[in-house]
Amino acid sequence: MAVASLEIKRRTPFEGGVSFGDVGSYELLEGTAHFSIDPLSDVNIPITDVGLAPRDPDGNVQFSSDFTLLCPADPKKGNGALLLDVVNRGNKTILKNFNSTDPNLQPLESLQSGNGFLMRHGYTLVWCGWQPDLPDAPGLVGMRTTPEALGPDGQSLEGNILGWYQVDVPTNTLRLTHSDHSTHPPVDPEEPTAALYVSDHPNDAPVLIDRSNWSFVRDSTPGSDEWLLAMSSGFQPGRIYQLVYKSVGSVIVGLGMAAVRDIASYLKYSDLDDNPMAGAISHAYAFGRSQCGRFLRQYVHLGLNEDEAGRMALDGIIAHVAGAMRGEFNLRFGQPSKDICFICPELFPFTDTPQIDPATGETASMLAHMEEHGSVPKIMFINTSSEYWRGDAALIHTNLENMSDAPEHESVRRYHFAGTQHGSGEFPPLERRAGDGVRGQLPFNAVDYNPLLRAALSSLHRWVSTGEASPPSEHPSLDAGTAVNTSDLAPRFAALPGVKPIPRPTHAMRLDHGAESDLGRTTTLPPDLGQGFPALVSNVDAAYNEIAGIRLPDLQVPLATYTGWNLRHPDNGNPDLIMGVSGGLSGWTLPFAATQKDRESSGDPRPSIEERYASKEEYLRLVQDAALSLVEKRYLLEEDVPEILDKATDRYDSLTVLK
Repeated sequence: MAVASLEIKRRTPFEGGVSFGDVGSYELLEGTAHFSIDPLSDVNIPITDVGLAPRDPDGNVQFSSDFTLLCPADPKKGNGALLLDVVNRGNKTILKNFNSTDPNLQPLESLQSGNGFLMRHGYTLVWCGWQPDLPDAPGLVGMRTTPEALGPDGQSLEGNILGWYQVDVPTNTLRLTHSDHSTHPPVDPEEPTAALYVSDHPNDAPVLIDRSNWSFVRDSTPGSDEWLLAMSSGFQPGRIYQLVYKSVGSVIVGLGMAAVRDIASYLKYSDLDDNPMAGAISHAYAFGRSQCGRFLRQYVHLGLNEDEAGRMALDGIIAHVAGAMRGEFNLRFGQPSKDICFICPELFPFTDTPQIDPATGETASMLAHMEEHGSVPKIMFINTSSEYWRGDAALIHTNLENMSDAPEHESVRRYHFAGTQHGSGEFPPLERRAGDGVRGQLPFNAVDYNPLLRAALSSLHRWVSTGEASPPSEHPSLDAGTAVNTSDLAPRFAALPGVKPIPRPTHAMRLDHGAESDLGRTTTLPPDLGQGFPALVSNVDAAYNEIAGIRLPDLQVPLATYTGWNLRHPDNGNPDLIMGVSGGLSGWTLPFAATQKDRESSGDPRPSIEERYASKEEYLRLVQDAALSLVEKRYLLEEDVPEILDKATDRYDSLTVLK
């Protein structure tokens, strides 16, 4: 068993012992998970550099992670399902996504029950650190002891590393890593071959900046001795900078996937005394959002779902808003927190069935390694409009040879939440993004898609536990004619008042990181740019809302146009580029005119609210009909219909008030 022990340090009643329906109260357990894995086991061989890790006297590799468990006080009252939250940069996400807790909660506040959905349905929740470069900040869940790969002489490895940076305000210095995560120091701050590049679009070849114009400098903050990247002329907002330099010390980041696999396996299978869920868990699922959805796509592609005893760890996986990307989760000198998808190594393959890249002739499948071992879990790949407009999400269901719909694996569903942005929206639409205060050129997307996630999890649980297949995939389709090229659709938005279309949409590109990239080592940095992949999105209707995917009543009975893209605000630089090149993918909301007179005055081609609906009562009846239709198709839970109606009422009242 790869979990050597679970060290429970705190055990407290959750929210003072409040009861959640028939399940009753919950307990919160916090501590440390200690791991010990066999580096020679076939299931661990795919972990990059695991063979270079120091070993204990038994020949095993040891590491440890923060561990949190939220479970029914009486485990027998639970539903037998473990839901593992692949934490996002150490932050817990599942309660925000499934229980609709406040999205602005800080890590120490994040364990709140919200609407109580997961507790009322009896799920056991687990958080286990998988990321070794987190800051030591309260509330974050990370790997706390992680071995470093060592050379034959026992010395730390040296190698090139690539940083990518984009700022929203002028600055003269940049940290070498994402936010406040651990940095990779330069071997030689005066390294003559270190190179800094700049571009204005991720699909452009970067331009080299003269070495004399930038430097590595020490951070002058008291108590800090880390290196910063400095440029006397300043880093310009919105521009894209790439830095290549030699660093030393490569932590084995791929062990994070072993941590996720083995904690799930231990809680499900172990009958040892330190397993608080012994005998209570029948099925284990994982949910990963954004960075963590990409992590799960990497986990799936590597086939790491089989433990050292040959048992399937995760029975179900929801990889949410990952698009077709993966990341630096199993890479020498990997930076798991790197928030850039356009330069990820190993993009291909994208689909869950065998796929041919016509440009290279390569044939591969995301599930090939899992199929070899007969351990394919049930998987949902879920995306919003933002990942489609980023230019990559459609690749997960596209046959690149003849530009048709790719066949689908029997254990996979591909869902598109139509008219939504990367993070669930809120009404009234935000003018500034929560957290960083950044603006788009239009107010942000206001569609709350959390009800669709709740239904997806419920259907995944039935699929695994009873065999009742989840509802059919829903996404833009080349075969049905609902998928179109971004470059063809983007100009159409110019017809809407106050809307500037994307001058040049982004798309994924074939990248050459060198001959060793399949071994977890990038030797060509920045990568050589090859041919672009096609970028497809859903076509739109007369209201400019998407016609393909799962359409909430917001789109079926609309009061506004909702998109998955938003251009950068001029105040933040590079206003011709979409938001989200370096994280924060966003869409926009553009309400309909309240009256025909208002519409005609603005030149809006979309019928006004008064032209669409005879009355508020008619509007709400249509919303209810649309919601109940989704319930019948199992894309929505009946328990969410009343709240959807309440929110529809608020939107109607707000948008029809005479001003």
